[in-house]
Amino acid sequence: MKIFTNILVFLALALIIFNITLLDFNHPFQGDSMVAFVGIGASFCAVLILLIFRMSKKIEEKMNDNI
Repeated sequence: MKIFTNILVFLALALIIFNITLLDFNHPFQGDSMVAFVGIGASFCAVLILLIFRMSKKIEEKMNDNI
């Protein structure tokens, strides 16, 4: 499970980097730049959700070890 979440985090970070390259800093809220902002936000949310999931699995493992 850890390898799978690591791969997904890596893919989400790659999407953030890709979307940063699509930004037009002269017109940040027009055309493809707006799509890039949405993509950056969605990828950032995906990274946060995956990190929370990983932490919850660690907590679950510690709880099961103590029983």
